Amino acid sequence: MKLGIVGRPKTGKTTLFNLLTRSHQSVDKFGAVRETHVGTAHVPDPRLDRLSAMFKPKKHTPATVDFVDVPGIAKGEQEKIDLAALKNVEALVHVVRAFEDADIPHEGGLDPARDAKALDEELVLSDYVLLEKRREKLEKDRKKTKSAELDAEWAAIERCLPSLESGTPLRAAGLTAEEEKRLRGFTLLSLKPLLIVVNVSDADASAEPVARFSLEAFAAQPHVAVARAAAKIEMELNDLPDEDVPVFLADLGLTERGVDRILRASYRLLGVQSFFTAGEDECRAWTVPVGATAVECAGTIHSDLARGFIRAEVVPVEELLDLGSLAECRTKGKLRLEGKEYVVRDGDVVHVRFNV
Repeated sequence: MKLGIVGRPKTGKTTLFNLLTRSHQSVDKFGAVRETHVGTAHVPDPRLDRLSAMFKPKKHTPATVDFVDVPGIAKGEQEKIDLAALKNVEALVHVVRAFEDADIPHEGGLDPARDAKALDEELVLSDYVLLEKRREKLEKDRKKTKSAELDAEWAAIERCLPSLESGTPLRAAGLTAEEEKRLRGFTLLSLKPLLIVVNVSDADASAEPVARFSLEAFAAQPHVAVARAAAKIEMELNDLPDEDVPVFLADLGLTERGVDRILRASYRLLGVQSFFTAGEDECRAWTVPVGATAVECAGTIHSDLARGFIRAEVVPVEELLDLGSLAECRTKGKLRLEGKEYVVRDGDVVHVRFNV
């Protein structure tokens, strides 16, 4: 899973990137970040931690999410967006500022809803310019060559342009799966699911972001989610011993890290979940789409497991943890045998039987 971090300059984008990926990219309060950063976040999952405590494996492997942090997008400079870096991301994380800083005044004052709308307009304009250029080229190509493929692409673009002209992001344009397929080769930013992360002050660290910052209009849109983080103060958590983290969070009025909220919101936004494999060699979390079948999950682990799939042994992680061992789950009839079409659920522990 790969997400792109975007936003205006001085919103705390790179601080959030450092928080998520435990990186130490330079954050110059008065200078501009010009580079694109790439890093990986480990997805915290207490269920996996408890599995590892039970099995004591040689290897503990959490699920991961890759993040791409591109330079800040200034107003009217959509042509400078690093489209190449964002080409393969599955969703965008838009960081909006909701913290005061006397040293760096925010143009127009703090207004996360206004800023979220303004950047969306930049994404829409970027998509419009890109598709308009492609339409001009297609117009010439279609005069020279009769092609059903060119006609289908033309129709998909014609479907998009009126929405973009009206300021509607493509994620809200109601495109069909076939139309989206035709557009897959382009880096259409307004088509990607959007997670708005409100970067708040310490005082608002526990506030509910939608109501606090008037983001109801965004929260109601399809393929949009809203989360919050106090990125600057939460960066201090990365350097604390694990046992001190709950105390630090409690002082902020929090029960969990901003990282956890953001990653969980990302999972919901993209419709993915985790299943586990567990044993003495490795305990591991795997990320798959909600609705993935047993054979599809087997293929996620290794193509040979899908090719030679016989059946899967499945037990919900909480039942395994309660009973204390796979052997006890088998004795109690909790370890089920499932076929290829079984729909794996979040938190299932899966062992694949196969023959190649």
